[in-house]
Amino acid sequence: MKELQKEEENWDIVIHANKKVVSLRLRDTWRYRDLLFLLTRRDFVAFYKQTVFGPVWFFAQPIFMTITYVFIFGRLAGMGTDGIPHTLFYLTGVTAWTFFSECFTKTSTVFRDNASMFGKVYFPRIIMPLSIVLSTFIKFIVQFILLLGVYVYYIINGMDIAFTWYTLCLPIILILIAMQGLGLGMLISSMTTKYKDLSFLVTFGIQILMYATPVVYSLSGMSERGRFFLMFNPMTYLLEGFRKCLLGIGIFNVYNLMVVMGISGIILLLGVIIFNKMEKNFIDTV
Repeated sequence: MKELQKEEENWDIVIHANKKVVSLRLRDTWRYRDLLFLLTRRDFVAFYKQTVFGPVWFFAQPIFMTITYVFIFGRLAGMGTDGIPHTLFYLTGVTAWTFFSECFTKTSTVFRDNASMFGKVYFPRIIMPLSIVLSTFIKFIVQFILLLGVYVYYIINGMDIAFTWYTLCLPIILILIAMQGLGLGMLISSMTTKYKDLSFLVTFGIQILMYATPVVYSLSGMSERGRFFLMFNPMTYLLEGFRKCLLGIGIFNVYNLMVVMGISGIILLLGVIIFNKMEKNFIDTV
């Protein structure tokens, strides 16, 4: 009888409370990797599901935003772009910023948007924000192809771009952008379970943050004082680094890279700590 009871208690998976606040739960995430890929596919496909133009919308947003910025900031305001054609300069900034902003905004509502699912079935909760970042990265790849097409067009037409070793840092820059978007998103998502006002703050706060980041202007064209204040924004380093990798312009060096790596790591660490702490009882307050 005891042997039969032992066999019945030999469970494949044992669910217990996560007592570690600094844990990505990589083992559980790997075990549920099929769910991660399924959610990633769902988020990506749902973007253009039941639309007339389908995947064309992935290109529509950066194209229309770039045209608007070229007209307003390039033609009317006459802002400098460090010798880079306006279209390429603004499209580069828009592509990188869209990747960050969507990682941030979509992750910031993950608890609220998926409360019904969280309350019915168990799976590592961190899979949900990770799936958002992965699906957003796939969308970024699609938009990056558009950027490369414009990039090649200008090179064919005689634009001289000085390639440096910074180009090899592009994957690192993208990882750091994803880390900041994921970390900040998890922080906000965790706090909105109690303070729902933050969800409204994110809506217009991300727009204000964009103008505090060199998306539509060149940092080198600003005054020393203005440049000093903008350097407190960690996305400033990453936008400048993104342009440095592709266009060879921007105020970015190895020291900036080390600083932003440290800042991004701290942001992600704080996000994971708060997320792991709040996931235990968020369903009672969301």
